[in-house]
Amino acid sequence: MLSAVPVAALDPADPDAGAVAHYGDPNREQRILDTEVGLVDRSHRSVLAVPGADRLTWLHSLTTQHLESLPPLTGSELLVLSPHGHVEHHAVLTDDGAKTWLDLEPRAGDALLDFLNRMRFLMRVEPANVTDDWALLSIVGPQTDEALVTLGVGPLLPPDTVPVPEAKFATGTVPSRPTVRYSAARLPDLDGWARRMPFGADLLVPRAAVPDLVAAAGLPPAGIWAFEALRVAARRPRFGFETDHRTLPAEVGWTAAAVHLEKGCYRGQETIARVHHLGRPPRKLVLLHLDGVTTDELPPRHTPVELGGRAVGFVGTAVRHYELGMIALAVVKQNVAQDAVLQVGPSTAAIDPS
Repeated sequence: MLSAVPVAALDPADPDAGAVAHYGDPNREQRILDTEVGLVDRSHRSVLAVPGADRLTWLHSLTTQHLESLPPLTGSELLVLSPHGHVEHHAVLTDDGAKTWLDLEPRAGDALLDFLNRMRFLMRVEPANVTDDWALLSIVGPQTDEALVTLGVGPLLPPDTVPVPEAKFATGTVPSRPTVRYSAARLPDLDGWARRMPFGADLLVPRAAVPDLVAAAGLPPAGIWAFEALRVAARRPRFGFETDHRTLPAEVGWTAAAVHLEKGCYRGQETIARVHHLGRPPRKLVLLHLDGVTTDELPPRHTPVELGGRAVGFVGTAVRHYELGMIALAVVKQNVAQDAVLQVGPSTAAIDPS
């Protein structure tokens, strides 16, 4: 039997401390996820459930996403912004026709639930933190559809096959698909849900059903280190990692996935519109290659990125990729040149040109 090494055994302060870091060979696990298919236990993520007749129109009014006409068994992503347009919460969602399910960063559920409860007023909604009862697992890899067929739910439709709602206010410059959606399907006999994601498919299932699902899937397990390495290589941001208190959605590429540019009013919308129509955001998300010569230690989250001795950004997530070596996602000032020689702690860093 494979020996699972928990993140907490390596770093109790890591936000992923509730997950398995690896099962003995992180590089092999990455290769499996990148070229075949594997199962990643991400049940340390927070899960909220929002039942009630007003749930979609209510969430539509509070967030960046167009949700009031979201069909059952589809999913999306959403943001909650500050009045100045800075990202305060990010969640991935699925609606099953009776409840809207939100999954978000570990230990982030209570903060979002507190915000939602303060905004309930007289709406017919009953948001609740159901993390103790529901678990998120991810099937990752190019053979995801085959694995879903084995489970009796696949293949799912790829992103962007569900049309976004018609524009409420035409702007003339909005991309044809400002919103990404993911088709979903019920997991047979498990009372859970499968949702297509860019890496593969997320499975939201009752915790009591996890052993049955793992057995039914019959997939090799991979730890969160492998998942994170592929996420970084794919330049996909993560809340609290590639974000800080002043992050704008456009800075980290969340506009396409989580912002509907032509919906009605919501908190922070003015900033979204201004950035979209008047110019580039002040910062940008980049992939850095770290030299790994001075040190083989990965820089901690939010380590400054320097240019000529001056801070121009920060590192979000640094990983060891099985092919690319030491790489990191970073947020840097928009005017940092693509060929700039950067410094991250003792390491020299270069921006990936692609």
